[in-house]
Amino acid sequence: MTANSVSGSTTPPVSDIPIEQLITQVYASAEPAMRQRMVARLVGKVYQSAPVAERGFLIRQLMQPLGILSLLAVANGVFAKIRLQGGLTSLQSRLDDLQGIQVSDVVDLANYVQQVSLHAVDGLAQTLAASPALAGSAAAALLVKLLMERASHRRETDRLAG
Repeated sequence: MTANSVSGSTTPPVSDIPIEQLITQVYASAEPAMRQRMVARLVGKVYQSAPVAERGFLIRQLMQPLGILSLLAVANGVFAKIRLQGGLTSLQSRLDDLQGIQVSDVVDLANYVQQVSLHAVDGLAQTLAASPALAGSAAAALLVKLLMERASHRRETDRLAG
């Protein structure tokens, strides 16, 4: 006898619920700060599984709204160094620049960028959705879904407020 049959609950066991659905449910009920951390962790997962060209794009997109001083404050300045060297503009510099970047650095960058501009992170959704290289990535699909829902909710809130 399972705990569900003893309690009379009709809720399926947690193992029967797809992980994407569980994450979506947790995200929907989480506080805004926790939602931002969840998005940042998913950005890190996408970065981890992405090919080099996609990694370069993710970093460029996230660095875009930040100035040098802001970039110095994130991940021990690794992104400021890239910006100052004019990196991520060619394939060779992209390979060299990405060598020292850890997933935790990308998570820190995504967390920081969300404090400055949610739009910069939300803008990843269209690019990730259109990327054949990330088409099979569950993390990318989930991130796209959460970002699109977040942007849609923000537009609805803005529409009602205005």
